Amino acid sequence: MGTSKYSPEFRADAVALYHASPGGTYASVAKDVGVNHETLRTWVWDAEQAARPGAVEASAMEKENRQLRARVKELELEREILRRAAKYFAAETSW
Repeated sequence: MGTSKYSPEFRADAVALYHASPGGTYASVAKDVGVNHETLRTWVWDAEQAARPGAVEASAMEKENRQLRARVKELELEREILRRAAKYFAAETSW
């Protein structure tokens, strides 16, 4: 991921403006602050997720789970390669 062109303060201000605009849409508030409406929607969603109780622990847990799943997948692939190699060499030596 590259660096963001928007500061955390700018993002926080944009999210606060969205929440302070009764009846305001993502598109209208985004136009006012000069960002894409999907960018603002993502910032609002991220802010709401961060405000949830236990959000930091949950996101850390989710990150660890993703890493562990990737490691399991890698180990399963390695095991399959070794199994195939053992089968190949066993067949090779029994002539």
